[in-house]
Amino acid sequence: MSASALITESAHDFREALPGAGEEGGALLGLDLGTKTIGIATCDAGWRFATAGKTLPRGKFTRDKNAMAELIAERGINGIVIGLPRNMDGSAGARVQSSKAYAQNLAAAVGLPILLWDERWSTLSAERAMIDQDTSRAKRAERIDSHAAAIILQGAIDALAGSAI
Repeated sequence: MSASALITESAHDFREALPGAGEEGGALLGLDLGTKTIGIATCDAGWRFATAGKTLPRGKFTRDKNAMAELIAERGINGIVIGLPRNMDGSAGARVQSSKAYAQNLAAAVGLPILLWDERWSTLSAERAMIDQDTSRAKRAERIDSHAAAIILQGAIDALAGSAI
C-alpha cells in the first residue's frame, strides 16, 4: 500500500485500514504538530481514553521519526491521528499543508494508517482544562501540546468507536 493510501480524513476509512483491528481497534498515537514542539498522546486498545504523553522538541524529521518509531514499537501502536489545523472557517492554510506533508513523510517511514483530524479549539480546550485543574502557567506552557494531542485523539476515538455501528 502506498503512503498516500494510508492517509485519510475519514474515521471510517481509517478504521478499515487499521492492521488486525478485531473487536478492539488497537492502541493509537495522537500528535499535535506545533512549529517548535510535537505534543504526543496515546489511547488504550479499546479506544476509551486518550492520555497526554510527552512533548518533543521539533527537530529534523529523521529525529522525530526515530522517536515516533520507538514509541510505536514500545506501545504496540496500530495507527496515528494527526491534528489538522484548519482555519476557523474550515479552510486550509499553510499549516494544513505542512501537517499533510508531515503525515506523508511519517506514513512512508512507519507504514501505519494516519487519520488527519480537525483540531480547531483543541489547544484552547486543553488550556481551559489545565486552568480548571489549577495547573501553574509554567506547567501549562510545558504540557499544553501533549494535552492538546490528547483532546485531538479523544475526539477521533469517540468518532471511531461510533463508526463501528
